[in-house]
Amino acid sequence: MASGPSYFDDSRNKPEVIDPPPKEDVLDIRENVNENTQSVLKPNPAVTSGVRELLECPVCLNAMYPPISQCSNGHTLCSGCKPRMHNRCPTCRHELGNIRCLALEKVAASLELPCKYQSFGCIGIHPYYSKLKHESQCAFRPYNCPYAGSDCSAVGDIPFLVSHLKDDHKVDMHNGSTFNHRYVKSNPHEVENATWMLTVFSCFGQYFCLHFEAFQLGMAPAYIAFLRFMGDDNEAKNYSYSLEVGGNGRKVVWQGVPRSIRDSHRKVRDSFDGLIVQRNMALFFSGGDRKELKLRVTGRIWKEQ
Repeated sequence: MASGPSYFDDSRNKPEVIDPPPKEDVLDIRENVNENTQSVLKPNPAVTSGVRELLECPVCLNAMYPPISQCSNGHTLCSGCKPRMHNRCPTCRHELGNIRCLALEKVAASLELPCKYQSFGCIGIHPYYSKLKHESQCAFRPYNCPYAGSDCSAVGDIPFLVSHLKDDHKVDMHNGSTFNHRYVKSNPHEVENATWMLTVFSCFGQYFCLHFEAFQLGMAPAYIAFLRFMGDDNEAKNYSYSLEVGGNGRKVVWQGVPRSIRDSHRKVRDSFDGLIVQRNMALFFSGGDRKELKLRVTGRIWKEQ
């Protein structure tokens, strides 16, 4: 197993970011801090666990945002869960009606809470109504595992993911900015289970993931190779890479910018952002009787000046 702890991020189950309620709906709720501003972390004794529990939806257990509904007995739930309750309170089963809990919305507007990624290094606190939006863009939020061969739910920072890929997924790890890989498949007509092992490169003090796989393009299989950067998109733009594949005196060259692992490998593949070789051309490059795929992909990574 990896040397660091495994983190499981619950942000995928969080509701969409909802702006604060308009003034006419909740009298004097005001947000005095710009949503893009984060203040220095400081103690906030007014924020107790009891208050946070009041703002937790009893159905989905997520934080509630306006409009917060309540039944005639005062039990609350979020606007996302209300339609699923068939107008019945999930706590007491009384009719829900259209009662809005303005008092709880006003309490929420007065809160400032630390980012949930505090343990990853974020030191800011944020108004309740802008906290969710900040967390969706927080530079300290963990990364999803970039391994494409399985639905891995592990998340963490880059050092953790590097150890995780090496120890748990047995990924090939290489040092250097150039590579020469040979991919072989006995039945090139099959697309299923045609994702080759991910390769990770360490260079320029960073880590890069090289993907090569088959996918369906129209009526026939095709092959795609692309590079992803283990970090944020603004850092990925500092690097470029080239890929080359060929045979029989011909070659195809691709040059691009690595995509951040914030983008899933499926998203990169489906946007065709890489070196694409159709099956007929791949078999031509393979030589021989063209019944077996034998592709050699060479590449280079460099840092832009």
